[in-house]
Amino acid sequence: MRQKFFAGTQIRRLREAHALTQGAFAERLGISTSYLNQIENNQRPLSASVLLSLAQSFSVDLTEFAQEDTDRLLGDLKEALADPLFAGLTPSGQDLKLIAGNASWFAHAFLQLHMAFRRTNERMQNLDEDIVHRPSNAANEAGVLLPYEEVRDFFHYRGNYIDVLDTAAEQIAEEELGIGEGSKVNELAAYLLRRHAVRVECEKVDPASRFMRRYDRVGRVLSLRDGLDQPSKAFLIAHQIAHLEQGDTFEAIIAEAGFRASGAAGVTRIALANYYAGALIMPYERFLSAARATRYDAERLSLMFGTSFEQVGHRLSSLQRPNARGVPFFFVRIDRAGNILKRHSSTRFQFARFGGTCPLWNVHEAFEVPNRTLVQIAEMPDGVRYLCIARSVTKSVGCHLAQPRHYALGIGCEISYAHDVVYSDTVDLKNGPVAKIGVSCRICERTDCPQRAAPPIDRGLLVDPDRRDFIPFRFT
Repeated sequence: MRQKFFAGTQIRRLREAHALTQGAFAERLGISTSYLNQIENNQRPLSASVLLSLAQSFSVDLTEFAQEDTDRLLGDLKEALADPLFAGLTPSGQDLKLIAGNASWFAHAFLQLHMAFRRTNERMQNLDEDIVHRPSNAANEAGVLLPYEEVRDFFHYRGNYIDVLDTAAEQIAEEELGIGEGSKVNELAAYLLRRHAVRVECEKVDPASRFMRRYDRVGRVLSLRDGLDQPSKAFLIAHQIAHLEQGDTFEAIIAEAGFRASGAAGVTRIALANYYAGALIMPYERFLSAARATRYDAERLSLMFGTSFEQVGHRLSSLQRPNARGVPFFFVRIDRAGNILKRHSSTRFQFARFGGTCPLWNVHEAFEVPNRTLVQIAEMPDGVRYLCIARSVTKSVGCHLAQPRHYALGIGCEISYAHDVVYSDTVDLKNGPVAKIGVSCRICERTDCPQRAAPPIDRGLLVDPDRRDFIPFRFT
């Protein structure tokens, strides 16, 4: 079932920009004033005829009316309001929908303020240690947001799709690189030398070194660690091409974002270069066509494009070009401790902003069964079910003395898209087991979970000395 399209805030801004009353604006669109009023208050969705009228009467690019994902914003608001700071405040779901739909700017401001409060509180709790160990000239003393958190939200609320970079990368890939299937290292290295006079060289390093890539601006040499696998080499070369060719675009995107955290701009440059690199190696239309033909088989796509499972998973999460959308996927990478190291999503799947992830999610089980792909039907507390695919990976640099890195990767889509995805063939979508997972224990409302680590922070704790269940506490 298609989601209804609400864009009340954008419509109101467009009308005000043209200094028109509701009556005059409605007349130009060929609708009634009362209908326009309902649209502006997100009480009625935009119809196809109204969208066409907007395009014809106001020369509007309809892609500018892309609806902000209110489901994500609602999830973030719910988690923030579960903080004990707001004990006793229980806004209804309808209240939150009104805020997210009609005043999304306020919702984002509230989330930033809550994040600032959390960071300030953490600093206060560790003040003694902080004073002892922090250098006197430490940066970002006035900052309230961590750079990675602000950049994460930047991509989160854009559905992990940056059109200007995606289309630019696709043009280079199709018109100049002529990349076919398989490894792309030689083609990318040749392009880097031909276009930018930059040589690619391998550098032997000590096994204990963490070195992967270094660019010498004076000598125009890109040095890569000897022993890296082909997908990693290709990605690092494409990453360098991104910096050399898209620097101005990066700066324009960063300026528009208006980051507040010190260091966020630098983190964003790296993230945007990574995005461009993935789009260059896996150009949009060709990759989407292959994904549909293989029914989003990540293993087959890895072989076809000479990439890793991780690179494919990341790319699947970004296939949201207007008028050419793929199945919406989320992508996540975690370590053995359950820390989320990467996360990208074009779905409604809600990741924990604070604390650990749900232990019932199959991405944790992947560590126990190396070299196997696990498939799970999982249901979030809001009732939305997902087809979850998980696989563990070990990253080695080709040396026995170098410590390998172990991660688990997860990709997934809503169950309504499952028939388009090959992994659904191994599970019974109608009658198979369903894992009841949550965002994190601190905000999960499930009362019967045997793996609960802590009670929800917005519920009262009940402790009965005369009774013991699997979980040593209950809650209201």
